[in-house]
Amino acid sequence: MLAACQPALERRAASGDRRHRGDAETREAELFRTFTQVGDDRVGQLFPWQRVAFLHYHHPMARQNLSGWGNYPRVDCEVRRPGAPGEISRWLGSAGVIARGLGRSYGDQAISERGLVLDLTGLDRYLDFDEETGLLTCEAGVSLRQIIDDFAPRGFFPLVTPGTKFVTVGGCIANDVHGKAHHVDGCFSSCVESFTTLLADGSVVRASRDDHADLFWASFGGLGLLGVVLTATIRLRRVETTFFQQEAIEVGDLDELLAAFDEVDARFPYSVAWIDPLATGDRQGRGVLTVGDHASLDDLPPRKRGKPLRVSPPSPVVVPFELPELALNPLTLRLLNLVIHQVQARGAAIAHYEKFFYPLDAIGEWKRGYGRRGFTQYQFVVPLEDGAARMRPILDRIAGSGLLPFLNVLKKLGPEQGMLSFPREGYTFAIDFPIQPGLAELLGELDEMVIAAEGRVYLGKDAFTTPEALERMYPKLGQWRAIKAKYDPDDVFASHLSRRVGLTG
Repeated sequence: MLAACQPALERRAASGDRRHRGDAETREAELFRTFTQVGDDRVGQLFPWQRVAFLHYHHPMARQNLSGWGNYPRVDCEVRRPGAPGEISRWLGSAGVIARGLGRSYGDQAISERGLVLDLTGLDRYLDFDEETGLLTCEAGVSLRQIIDDFAPRGFFPLVTPGTKFVTVGGCIANDVHGKAHHVDGCFSSCVESFTTLLADGSVVRASRDDHADLFWASFGGLGLLGVVLTATIRLRRVETTFFQQEAIEVGDLDELLAAFDEVDARFPYSVAWIDPLATGDRQGRGVLTVGDHASLDDLPPRKRGKPLRVSPPSPVVVPFELPELALNPLTLRLLNLVIHQVQARGAAIAHYEKFFYPLDAIGEWKRGYGRRGFTQYQFVVPLEDGAARMRPILDRIAGSGLLPFLNVLKKLGPEQGMLSFPREGYTFAIDFPIQPGLAELLGELDEMVIAAEGRVYLGKDAFTTPEALERMYPKLGQWRAIKAKYDPDDVFASHLSRRVGLTG
């Protein structure tokens, strides 16, 4: 029960340990808690280094230039960083409030130049844990990395995880994230029992499948536009080890790849494919399908059995600056794809969770590799039926665009959940594009092709979709709008994205 994980709970709730942040961030968090009791009239009494931190985090006129992970678009935002859930309601006086976690949404989901951004990373305490059921109750600013670091050594792991652990529980709900086993485990909503959320009128309600069920389902994939999630109760998976069995399958074309997905479904819950974005004709869709499952203690080689629940320290590798645009060219693209193909095809039979789930987390600030302009990740899904025929013209257009597509990933998704949740039964393809002339026009074309294929794009990563396209992609959009009008008729909660695609005024 709770006592079984009391050390972790005490570190978070009692001592306020911030070992998951740097020393400077720790000091700033401590200063913030002090400054909330200082008052604006005493700012002049602070030491200069204190005053900088105060103005950055607490002063009413504080502004930060923010973006999503793709570094596009960037806008100046007023930011508040509450130290406790009770502080948030005082900032709901005007329209345009949006919550922000670790900033890993790729586009403009958690920025707002005409309102207020609430940085919830200070709300990172555990509240309860039941070791018998694996149910963890925590604040919305708790990250998956925190959960893994504190609970994996005790034999528990997130039930659903995206491709990075640097995301908060609140962000996982807002985007209803999914992983490599969506066709088996579903979205993040599958592991959430309930959550509490601060509504536009200042009230706090508990939403679950039984209580406020409309709010519950509309919040998953709702991009933080219905309220501020304060706490959540989520179910963790019991594991014997933090390692995975994995197998790499090389495929020569798209038909072979999709057939391989179908063949491995019965044997492996996790599957993801890298494909060559430049391959066309008979070679279109060539790549490597990687499949896997949780490794038991008996699956591990003797040298790994001593620490079967090992967690990894932070990576020391960081991209120190934004690379020049010249670094992104057809030659480097071909070299990168060659390296990725070799790495994927020769993966070890037993892989640690870091390499299996989070390979890019090993490189801090990897987004800087795309240069100062930034990048966007375009992700779409099309139905399973005639999946290859639906995808081929889209992949042909991408390969022939000349716009340097990087990091191309294909997965199989299961049944639809929620209203604005992205996944539906089908195949999803994600691709990174550096921001460059002609990109907006290309993505507009791709949107139309995806719509013609009865698919949709992922709003949690989008930076370009239009209101007209959105209306034709999400059939439950009208249902979601009705719930938005019920709980937030004045658009107190709004973001750069919500205004861009017409979800708010």
